[in-house]
Parts: sequence; structure tokens; C-alpha cells
Amino acid sequence: MNSTPVILDVDTGIDDAFAILFAARHPSIKLLGVTCVDGNTNVAQVVANTLQVLDAAGAGDIPVARGAIRPLLGQSQYAEYVHGEDGMGDLGLPPSRRSVDSRSAIELLRDLVDQSKEPVTLVPLAPLTNIALFLRAFPESAKKLKRIVLMGGSASAGNATPAAEFNVWHDPEAAAIVFQSGIPITMYGLDVFMRPCVSAEEAAKLSKSSDPCAQFAARLISAFIERIGSPVTLGDYGAVASVIAPELITTERFDVVVDTSSGPARGQTIVDRRPALELEIEPLRLENAAKVDVTLDLDVEAMRQLWLKTIDPNF
Repeated sequence: MNSTPVILDVDTGIDDAFAILFAARHPSIKLLGVTCVDGNTNVAQVVANTLQVLDAAGAGDIPVARGAIRPLLGQSQYAEYVHGEDGMGDLGLPPSRRSVDSRSAIELLRDLVDQSKEPVTLVPLAPLTNIALFLRAFPESAKKLKRIVLMGGSASAGNATPAAEFNVWHDPEAAAIVFQSGIPITMYGLDVFMRPCVSAEEAAKLSKSSDPCAQFAARLISAFIERIGSPVTLGDYGAVASVIAPELITTERFDVVVDTSSGPARGQTIVDRRPALELEIEPLRLENAAKVDVTLDLDVEAMRQLWLKTIDPNF
């Protein structure tokens, strides 16, 4: 089976963990490495969480590198109220014995992209600080990317603010750099993010598996459900799944601009969804807009089953 070379960029909280487990276990994905960035929690905790998730997945020697400790501008705004003090539901997991790569995140990105025999798909599931720095520091390497499939943004409402999704809002300047890079981008945002969910009953079934990965996933699901009181979204995982199963999502190409102003729309991904006829009549276009494939719909049940059966083939 041919596998797609993928690099993940993460701020590992619970939904990033779902994505990492899937990427490390699915045979159609060749996980080249994981870079970590400040986001859901501080980058040191993100690194520790990422190593623990790779342990749970039974992953091989996958390099993990530490990246940016804060946004390009402004201060960090963590989401520990959602993911717990440690970003992983405060499960009290033992520290991993894996070592962190000596290279910085952007150096690891450069080396993995340059050394890959096939074009790499970069999948950022976090604020885009590392990716913007990589684009600026190593533009020739960045040009070799096949595409970027990112979890972030929204063509409708936000979650961090009424207008802005968390990952883009956390570092709008970085997001603007990435969107304007000219690299093909698929945006997997809040329009679909919350839809594929897993339940307490499914967590209970996973917990009975003999596979440590499934047991770990069950603990994560249960911890999140206990915290929020409802079935938990698989969230970031959907962006990874869409790389190898594009038939599960529906996208449309729109002009997109990231709002980097200091006003109430800061961090909004402004998606121009005006009909073609209206655009022909109305000459005012978004300035500095990027052409982005925006995910608007998905096959929820197929997306759920793909994750469940990858985590536990006997599910």
C-alpha cells in the first residue's frame, strides 16, 4: 500500500492526540515527524504530551521537535479550560522516555521536506507560528511542499471570539503569512470541526480492547466527556483523515483573508462566499486574498468509523 508522507504541527491537547494516534497508526500515512508549538498549552507541555501520545500509539522512532514559545506578536492565550492543566485531561500520564530532536521545529521541517523522495503534505493542527517561521526562514524548502491541510479558521462563526477560530486567533499574523504563501491550502475549520463525535459508550467499548492504544483513547474520550458533559468531537483528526480520504469531505474554493486588525474581528478568516454573478457585477474584491479550498461538509459517520477502526481494528 502506498503511503502519503505527512508532517504534523501540533499544540497537543486532546483533539490533537486523536489526530496523532490516527496518523501514527494508519497504513496510508507515513508520519515523517511532528513539530510542536505554543497553543492549547505551553510548548514544553505540548512536547511532553506529544511524546506520550506517540508512546500510546506504539509509534516507531518519529522525530519530535520543539518550536515557537509564543505568537509572532502579542501574548499566548491557552485553552486549559477545555483541555485541562496539562492539556491532556489531567490524566496524570507518566513521562515518556522518548527523546526530543535536537533541531528546532523549523529545522526539522526543512530537513524532512528536503529529504523526502515524494512531496510532503504539511498538516498544521495548531496556531500557525511554526509554519510562518518555516516559510520565512526556508522558502526554497517550503516550495517543495505538496500542500498544506490545516485545522483552523471558519467560513461562519468563531469559537475563541464571535468572529475567530482559536488557532488563527492565537496568531493571526502567522496565519496571514501562511494563507498568502502561494502553497495550495485546504482549510478544515469550524464549519465541520465539531461534527464527528465519539460517545461514552464508544469509549467503554474501546476500553475493553487488548490494544493499549485503544485503552488510551478511551481514557482521553472519557476525561473530555467528564469535563464537558457531552460526546466529544474528534476535532483535529478530520484534517488528517481528509489527506488520505478526500472523498469524505466537500470543499469549495474561495478567496480568503485573515483579519490582523486589533478590532473585534481580529483572527477572523474572511471567506468571500458571494455568488459568481454577484462577483462579476460587484468589482470590490478582497485585497491580498488567497485562493483556499474551504471544507464545508463531510461524511460524519464514515469519518467516525475510519478513526474508530484505525484505533481498534476490531471495533
